[in-house]
Amino acid sequence: MIEKNKWAWVWVPILYFTQGLPYVMVVTVSVIMYKKLGISNADIGLYTSWLYLPWVIKPLWSPFLELIGTKRNWFLIMQMVIAISLLGVGFLLPTNIFFVTTLACFWMAAFASATNDIASDGYYMIGLTQEKQSFFVGLRSTFYKLANVTGQGLLVIMAGFLENHYGDNTKAWSITMIAAGILMLVLTISNLFATPKYESSITIIKEKPKGYLEVFKSFFTKPNMGMALTFILFFRLGESQLVKMASPFLLDSKEVGGLGYSTAEVGTIYGTVGVIMLTIGGILGGILISRDGLKKWFFLMVLSLNIPNAFYAFLAFTKTTSLAAVVTTVVLEQFGYGFAIAGFMVFLIYIAEGMSKTSHYAIATGFMALGMMLPGLISGYMQEWLGYDGFFIWVVLAAIPSLILLKYIKYPPDYGKKAT
Repeated sequence: MIEKNKWAWVWVPILYFTQGLPYVMVVTVSVIMYKKLGISNADIGLYTSWLYLPWVIKPLWSPFLELIGTKRNWFLIMQMVIAISLLGVGFLLPTNIFFVTTLACFWMAAFASATNDIASDGYYMIGLTQEKQSFFVGLRSTFYKLANVTGQGLLVIMAGFLENHYGDNTKAWSITMIAAGILMLVLTISNLFATPKYESSITIIKEKPKGYLEVFKSFFTKPNMGMALTFILFFRLGESQLVKMASPFLLDSKEVGGLGYSTAEVGTIYGTVGVIMLTIGGILGGILISRDGLKKWFFLMVLSLNIPNAFYAFLAFTKTTSLAAVVTTVVLEQFGYGFAIAGFMVFLIYIAEGMSKTSHYAIATGFMALGMMLPGLISGYMQEWLGYDGFFIWVVLAAIPSLILLKYIKYPPDYGKKAT
């Protein structure tokens, strides 16, 4: 048996960068691409919103990953499917029926990406001891977010450069998507060589569930699971709406309540100091939990996720366009997100403990995805109804349920603490 924690400093960053890239390509970059290719907002909103569905319903097929094969084989196969799908988008864009065919490729990538998430998270829990899971949770969250910056930032910048260079949006995005597919292929090969074969252990083989329904029964009958799932659904109630409207707020003109920043300015703020603070917050959160356990820091982590919402409300009420004020707000938001999500992921790992931990973690993250999707769906309507100033006040108030529920969820105070 290969010793746990082996080469973790190598495979954890690569594996979670590979997990984050297809998500941002499917959910975010597809919207920008279709907008630049002349698809109407109505069609973009309708068809790309459904691409989020596989992440919500992924628990339905997660038990099959427990019953059949190894997590490592599953994520390597799914990553290859994603690479092929993105290449398919690139090669199909110049055709007359590009919208239908590329949507089909994005759907294939979405289901493969959701499955890759299940297998990667399961491998993470198998390949690391409990203490190292807590220690590395900040690093994995950071590299997941760095993949988002790569897709939403660097690849979109590349597409914009090619649009100006060729004067042809279709050609520009075709090349960009092919480049994304090649990058995904390189990452897949990297994971092939970086990830050890942990799953040959007899102990791990014995942990496989007996049947499909047993997986769900054993999860939902765990003690205090109802309260835990309620907390998961409400944990990001405010942040899930803020993240949808923060960039539009900075980009919108002052006449409609925005701050009038340019696309380049917003991209630079989030892509420099934002990424740095996100990284620091995520890594610090993992280190502190590993040192002291989850209980000591979890309340502060929940606060850190939501306090920056008040700074956005301040910007909206004062209409200040001060660069220092905006950068400070983004710094606090990104640091708070990285710091808080480290604790949240450790809590999800805790409730997935025991038999069928891969499927149980997938169910937990499926509820997390639902907690992101439902508030996100109404965020635009809430902003239009309340205006930016009223919307950010609402987002501040949306933090209250998670702070109250935190008192009632059960977990060992020293969970995640490194053994002495």
